[in-house]
Amino acid sequence: MSHELRVQAISQVTDRTPLPSKVPPRLEAIWATDVFSLSKMQACLPKDVFKSVQNTIKTGGKLDVSVAGIVAAAMKDWAISKGALYYAHVFYPLTNATAEKHDGFISVQSDGSVISEFTGKVLVQGEPDGSSFPNGGLRATNAARGYTAWDVTSPAYVMETDNGVTLCIPTVFVSWTGEALDKKTPLLRSISAMNKAATRALKLLGYTDIAPVNSSCGAEQEYFLVDAHFAHNRPDLLLTGRTLFGKSPAKGQQFDDHYFGAIPERVQVFMQDVEEKLYRLGIPAKTRHNEVAPGQFEIAPFFEAANVASDHQQLIMTILKTTAKKHGFMCLLHEKPFAGVNGSGKHVNWSVGNPTQGNLLDPGDTPHKNLQFLLFCGAVIRGVHSYGSLLRAVVATASNDHRLGANEAPPAIISVYLGTQLEEVFDQIAKGEVKDSTHSGFMDLGVDTLPVFVKDPGDRNRTSPFAFTGNRFEFRAVGSGQSVSGPLVAMNTILADSLTWVSDKLEAELSKGTELSAAVFTVLKEVMDNHSAVIFGGDGYSEEWHKMAVEERGLPNLRTTADALPVLKKPEIEELFYRLGVLTPVELESRFDVYAEQYINSIAVEAKLVISMAKTIIYPAAVRYLSDLGSAIANLSNIGLSLDKETAEKVATLTQSMTDNVSKLSAALSKHDFETPEDHMQYCAQTLRPLMDKVREYADALEGEIADDLWPLPTYQEMLFVK
Repeated sequence: MSHELRVQAISQVTDRTPLPSKVPPRLEAIWATDVFSLSKMQACLPKDVFKSVQNTIKTGGKLDVSVAGIVAAAMKDWAISKGALYYAHVFYPLTNATAEKHDGFISVQSDGSVISEFTGKVLVQGEPDGSSFPNGGLRATNAARGYTAWDVTSPAYVMETDNGVTLCIPTVFVSWTGEALDKKTPLLRSISAMNKAATRALKLLGYTDIAPVNSSCGAEQEYFLVDAHFAHNRPDLLLTGRTLFGKSPAKGQQFDDHYFGAIPERVQVFMQDVEEKLYRLGIPAKTRHNEVAPGQFEIAPFFEAANVASDHQQLIMTILKTTAKKHGFMCLLHEKPFAGVNGSGKHVNWSVGNPTQGNLLDPGDTPHKNLQFLLFCGAVIRGVHSYGSLLRAVVATASNDHRLGANEAPPAIISVYLGTQLEEVFDQIAKGEVKDSTHSGFMDLGVDTLPVFVKDPGDRNRTSPFAFTGNRFEFRAVGSGQSVSGPLVAMNTILADSLTWVSDKLEAELSKGTELSAAVFTVLKEVMDNHSAVIFGGDGYSEEWHKMAVEERGLPNLRTTADALPVLKKPEIEELFYRLGVLTPVELESRFDVYAEQYINSIAVEAKLVISMAKTIIYPAAVRYLSDLGSAIANLSNIGLSLDKETAEKVATLTQSMTDNVSKLSAALSKHDFETPEDHMQYCAQTLRPLMDKVREYADALEGEIADDLWPLPTYQEMLFVK
């Protein structure tokens, strides 16, 4: 690593020939062309087979495996017509990444000839190795069998790359003994549990025609783009996804001039390429813009059914990364790739509903009269208060710890923001008398040529981790690089639990002969009496709130992953998931083991790289600069001139301090005698991370002192502002 490589990288970035911008094709012409959608099935399947598949997808009916052969043949013919030679069962192991194994359609015949073949048995079931993925002890090398099973509710698609076309079939991934080894299986179970509980609640409200209730998801994906020439000269970006060293530039985001600013031309060409790929896969990307930090951007889709939205989120992350390479970028999905500027989250907008009753979290124009909305919203409030620590645990990763709790992202304290209108309504419920709710107003801007428009009855709160935003809740604590499945599983499960509790209470009231409206408000008053502590509409970043939340309201403040992950081992959490059929105790324990190991390994990799980079990149640069300074001081002294030694002394002191702390970090990293994963995680959080930060403190100070022509690493200024 040398300064010459850094200069060369700058030259390659500034002199590059940009990829040509092209006129995007018409949306209608490309929408879902690469998806084996219901309409394509209808066109090529016998009517009875199509109706069977459609019934499973739309109503949650049991899949008739006998139709799989016919579906497989049609799916194969469609995929081959698109140029596919291979198929892959796509699944989602406990890594936040996507896994796939490619097999050819080739079938060798007895006479030595070959045909293209894809049977129903192959469509329905695959067999990857279950022990080679993180599994928390569920599978071992001597007991390795795992299965993938076709998820008919998420459509198959073809993925086209420069290397060819592959038919991709979304699946679940389970062990030979039946435990879930993936993120999709618990998500499907949580949707089923929530549907059962929601249907019961709707029946108690008097409905008879009730379609299956599903949760919906729209995840706002934030990401950074760095030119690949810079990224390839940063070992930390290549191996950890974040910069372990780097002095803040003179200009960062303090002028607030990047957010919603004009999108750089090169980035817009990249975005259009991404969107075209997403549209062909039926992914409804809607919004794109510059985010707050320089070099940071966002893409957001329309709402979709939670299972499909989760699969699509995985595809979005994959396509952002692969398309970035084509455009000479590296796409960073780490939650905090650059210290001192905002990190990246993935705000998960979540709601529940069905075709017959609509969005069950839509308050309408008169929320104080909307029993359906109030009951479901009250259930969410109870769920978040009862299981706030679980919501914190499902977003706990080593990378997300850099973001949560800072004045750029939600605090680690989970609270609910309702907005002025709903806070007033639920406050009235708590007092036992509901009279009215704030109505939408009109905004007159005082200029005749500007329109008068409707003003929402409540403001927004960007400091809340769980905020109501009009007809949905926005879980703002999810990390940029995370799968949304875990958060969706938690939200669906705690809602199912709360709706069960609400229905039990409501049923008891109705059995007494209480009128429905009065019974609902009686139940909601009990919710407010016991769970209103979680409602907070103020500044979630303030120290006053942190003190009030913990000391007065008793809300947990789980600052690190080491604090949060053990929540998964609590008896009440184990009982919750087991009772609702979402995760067995063994499956839940395996997730704790996997996530704890991932946290420990992430910190270990970063610590090793801090040591390596400090010793082999930063220390040599400091020594060369000291040598130059020493020579200059000696040469000037020989001719009777003097040079202030303060800079040399400062660089020498910083270098020695850095190496001293590198030695401490090396010694600390060698410790391995931990009794439990919890102990090991706390050691990572309380000992290794502070030592890493200390090494960085001195290294970043050296960057501010060493001559620029000797500094080997691409700087923040270059990576954030040179596009």
